[in-house]
Amino acid sequence: MRDLLALRDEIDQVDREIAALYQKRVQLTSEVAAYKIRTGKKVFDQKREQEKQEKLASLVPEEFGKTEIRELFGHIMALSRKRQYRLLGANGIRADHGFTEVEELAAGRGRIVFQGAEGAYAHIAMHQYFGSASDRNSFHVESWREAMEAIQNGEADFAVLPIENSTAGVVAENYDLLVEYDNAIIGEQIIPVRHCLLGLPQAELSDITDVCSHPQALAQCDAFLQAHGQWECRKESNTAVAAQSVRNAGCKNRAAIASELTARLYGLKILAQDIQTNSENSTRFIIVAKKKIFLKNASKISICLPTKHQSGSLYHALSHIIYNNLNMNFIQSRPLQAHEGANWQYRFFIDFEGNLNESAVQNALSGLMEEYEDVRVLGNY
Repeated sequence: MRDLLALRDEIDQVDREIAALYQKRVQLTSEVAAYKIRTGKKVFDQKREQEKQEKLASLVPEEFGKTEIRELFGHIMALSRKRQYRLLGANGIRADHGFTEVEELAAGRGRIVFQGAEGAYAHIAMHQYFGSASDRNSFHVESWREAMEAIQNGEADFAVLPIENSTAGVVAENYDLLVEYDNAIIGEQIIPVRHCLLGLPQAELSDITDVCSHPQALAQCDAFLQAHGQWECRKESNTAVAAQSVRNAGCKNRAAIASELTARLYGLKILAQDIQTNSENSTRFIIVAKKKIFLKNASKISICLPTKHQSGSLYHALSHIIYNNLNMNFIQSRPLQAHEGANWQYRFFIDFEGNLNESAVQNALSGLMEEYEDVRVLGNY
């Protein structure tokens, strides 16, 4: 039996030879990129790559070895493409992301729409992002879809929409609406969630038998509600709408889960404070506009893309982010709608750090947009 150290020495020698040959291949790749820059030829040629993998695999007799060769050269060719995208970008050939840099958002001159009613968390998020003076130029609607429609139709310039809660998770409907409507994310605002139980001024906690709120608010207060398991819970479209319904019903046994601001706005009494299960609970809101714009100091990018139902599809998409040393901080899947394709196929929403002006971001987007269909930049903010 051969000595382990001797085997390792021989492996090291083989690895050095592989590294040298790889460098030679890299040089040839650079020449290929120069040719494509001159001719405008696309980088990705899927048919040629598949044929090449099969030809190389045929040189190996053992079946599992064929699989390893396909994977090895699949990685090598993927790295070659990424290098070519980088070289094309350095020569000014970049993907068209459709966004324009602006000096400011001109928020003070625009109309703002939010879902719910005054006192809703979306209303609070609007105050935090645009300032309390935004009340003079805002209006509310009953649904998130109506808010998107208002942007699309030009009735509003900005919409404030919840997108994710740290306890209850994503607001799936709003991810679907981002795909359906060609609007852009231009900002975000994170609001700490401090839920209160609100009742009529003459009510006491012992009077309550019926509690209403938005489904996510009910979920975020599940421990408190379970401690009062005899209460009936009802869903409303919004926390502030729930508070309104309590005020309008005029029944001592009814209560709503909403914010402290909502209690002040609707003349309700706080029967219990900070009833959320998670004391660190927060909701992330996005600011949406029709114009595809971004600020010079924007530092987060949101994209989405559908992936084919085949091995490695998502992995290869994410590899463009990894190769360009970009930090991904969020990923979420949503099923494709019936009109978009077959069942059990998904669209992935991905957030990563960066600015659309950065070469690393441009290189990653060039690769994604050439290799995947329907890649969309949702915003840089």
